[in-house]
Amino acid sequence: MSNTNTLERRGFIITAAMSLAAASVGMGLPPPARAADGGRRVGSVQPGTHTAFQTLKHVDAGVLRIGYAEAGPADGPPVILLHGWPYDIHTYVDVAPLLADAGYRVIVPYLRGYGSTAFRSADTVRNAQQTAVASDVIALMDALHIERAIVAGCDWGARTACVVAVLWPERVRALVSVSGYIVVNRDTRGEPLPPAGEFAWWYQYYFATERGRQGYERHRRAFARLIWQQASPQWAFDDATFERSAQAFDNPDHVAIVMHNYRWRIGQAEGERQYDPLESRLAGAPNIVVPAITLEGDANGAPHAPPAAYAGKFSGPYLHRTLTGGVGHNLPQEAPVAFAQAVIDADDLARTRR
Repeated sequence: MSNTNTLERRGFIITAAMSLAAASVGMGLPPPARAADGGRRVGSVQPGTHTAFQTLKHVDAGVLRIGYAEAGPADGPPVILLHGWPYDIHTYVDVAPLLADAGYRVIVPYLRGYGSTAFRSADTVRNAQQTAVASDVIALMDALHIERAIVAGCDWGARTACVVAVLWPERVRALVSVSGYIVVNRDTRGEPLPPAGEFAWWYQYYFATERGRQGYERHRRAFARLIWQQASPQWAFDDATFERSAQAFDNPDHVAIVMHNYRWRIGQAEGERQYDPLESRLAGAPNIVVPAITLEGDANGAPHAPPAAYAGKFSGPYLHRTLTGGVGHNLPQEAPVAFAQAVIDADDLARTRR
């Protein structure tokens, strides 16, 4: 989940204009404030209405054969939706049809180590550092001949979307990020947090041990369910909803990818040298310049920074919205209408920027 090493040490003041633009919306309801003049409204759907994607495809992209869901017209403006841990593409099972109905081509890939996404070679390092995962998105776009896309995500997906926006802004039309700017800063990732902050990351340190690796290997479903409950304490998901996502954790590379992701973040695992130039560009936490909307739930139980801590990292057209009504960490699945509306409004921000 979202690493706040940098954000807890930095404070950025929201400008008066940002304060006026920010909107607070109810769970699953369209936001009252609009991003642009178009006034396009997303449809209405109750969370959990959809249970499966109609189309699942595969494509060779970089070091991976990526499994992904697709919805909407093939010639529609592309939107790439990125999931996190311990979740999967079903995070967007209600969001995708809303955006498809609005005319978007929606791509929802399994990240490396999840679902049907597989490494093309047994010799490839099972690396989950942020720039490796972000490079997968660019490889997917290249494989699908997508020049620019709206990129949106939560948890690992939000970090990945932010990294793509920083490193390849020419490929990103607009950004939607749950919990804001969560790029890992190599300059500060080794610094300790205050005790309460360290406590919130208990599983990160558990995973740094061999006991933690074995525990997750043996109990990955029980572990994921616990994280779901802690991160979204007011989300009344049922067993069927959980199991649809939990199947993605049966990927043979899943445990190795999860372990490396969290160990790398705290300096307990090395990345690959080929990604050093990209990581160096992220050092110092550079601003995101593409049009962006950030979202936060009022009941997010996962570690996250307050919006004021990251507002200054978005130097392009920008809005923040806090969703009320008990919305937790898995925001797109808990409040799909609000998330889909944010994607449309981010697109409108990009339109008005021209």
